[in-house]
Amino acid sequence: MTSNPAVQVGEAPRNGAPLLSLSGITKRYPTVVANENIDLDVSAGEIHAVLGENGAGKSTLMKIIFGVAQPDAGTIYWQGHPVRIDSPAHARELGISMVFQHFSLFEAITVAENISLTVPGTLKELSRRIRETGQEFGLKVEPAALVCNLSVGQRQRVEIIRCLLQEPKLLILDEPTSVLPPPNVEQLFETLRRLVAKGMSILYISHKLEEIRSLCHSATILRQGRVSGHVIPAETSSHALASLMIGRDLPKTAHPPARQDGAVRLRVANLSSHDPDPHIVNIDDLSLEVRSGEILGIAGVSGNGQHMLSKMLSGEEVLAPSEKHRIELMGTAVAHENAGRRRNLGLSFVPEERLGRGAVPPFSLADNSLLTGHRMGMTGRGMVRNQPRDAFTDQCIADMNVVCAGSKSNAASLSGGNLQKFIVGREIMMAPKVLVIAQPTWGIDVGAAAMVRQKLVDLRDTGTAILLISEELEELFEISDRIVVMFKGRASPALDARATDAETIGRMMIGDIAAPLFSEAAQ
Repeated sequence: MTSNPAVQVGEAPRNGAPLLSLSGITKRYPTVVANENIDLDVSAGEIHAVLGENGAGKSTLMKIIFGVAQPDAGTIYWQGHPVRIDSPAHARELGISMVFQHFSLFEAITVAENISLTVPGTLKELSRRIRETGQEFGLKVEPAALVCNLSVGQRQRVEIIRCLLQEPKLLILDEPTSVLPPPNVEQLFETLRRLVAKGMSILYISHKLEEIRSLCHSATILRQGRVSGHVIPAETSSHALASLMIGRDLPKTAHPPARQDGAVRLRVANLSSHDPDPHIVNIDDLSLEVRSGEILGIAGVSGNGQHMLSKMLSGEEVLAPSEKHRIELMGTAVAHENAGRRRNLGLSFVPEERLGRGAVPPFSLADNSLLTGHRMGMTGRGMVRNQPRDAFTDQCIADMNVVCAGSKSNAASLSGGNLQKFIVGREIMMAPKVLVIAQPTWGIDVGAAAMVRQKLVDLRDTGTAILLISEELEELFEISDRIVVMFKGRASPALDARATDAETIGRMMIGDIAAPLFSEAAQ
């Protein structure tokens, strides 16, 4: 539903030796060859995309460049000279910075304190620079905010600002726009173009193919750890790029109209939160309903209360009994009930944070299945039943096409996209009566995203009520039946997704709509 951005990349300079050159880079793990004989050149002043499915080896290759991992074979050339990048600190000394898909922030300290760990300066000076950079880049963040209180989108802004303050020669961006709204994406692109015009180079990983076509001068495509091609994105259609990435035509989501007679399965009335942290956007008198057999999409710029809403719905934030605010599941008041009681009533939940909240990194996939799926016959008489647990996990891996070494693989060993597919599949397999799901396709490739969206529509068609929190407008319009916009903790009326457009929703996301729309959410 979003319009395709105009291709504006122009010509990248090609004078002299590449800034970065990889020759024959190979990286093997016990169960997989992540990279095999990779060759890649990045010139000064070039934006170079790296494309591929989840598990194709993109993140491993970026970790090698940034010194997090070491290659088993091959040579890295930096400014024409062979180097061994043995740590991120060494990479930063060379002039290489990276924004990871999984963030590397300490949650118990502030934004400014996190940035001070890698950027010199007093906290006062850094706070001023953070605000100025955030204003310039459209990446507003409060320097004094504790990271533990930030949403995924806000944490991503912190990571990007931290890298930009290091003034690198090469900036590696892994899914930098995954939770940015369209206006901020274009603002970021303009900034990246200005940086490139000054000589900076960028390695850019994204599954948003129109972004690649708009922004990048060239692209290297990986498939199963090998280079499968090099293209000029501006001269290649999104359809062709998708086919090169996944080796087949891109599937389309079938989304027939929702049923109109479904019973209300999730009702929220007059919901408010009162977190004393001044940097938290509290929920303000929010009401909504989700019916059996429909998908209600929640749109909004990151940090407008969606994170708090998901915690209040999941049971992570338990409220005192009250006649004013209510959360009802299947007609039962649950605002004062914990997460386990809500799950017993038929709620499933996929949080936006994969590691630590959606899955325990050092646990096997089988044990991660057990955490929320133990109600599916995986326990008996106080004991774990290994066979049902492992069968459930194997089925999830197969259904969601999770690339891993099997049910005993640790969650931390999976790529971000494959772990996301596993978590979504685990919750879908429990056949919930109500599913609350946040950022379901964050960081997964176009083919896997289409599969996940189709599975959500199929689950809806079985009668499940789905509340979908997403900052992807295209995703919201592709599978939502109604859309509510959150702005500064308040909710708009629910709009028929087929009777509105992306421009209207986008304007509502940034508050460019009359305030009365954000009074009480009309159903």
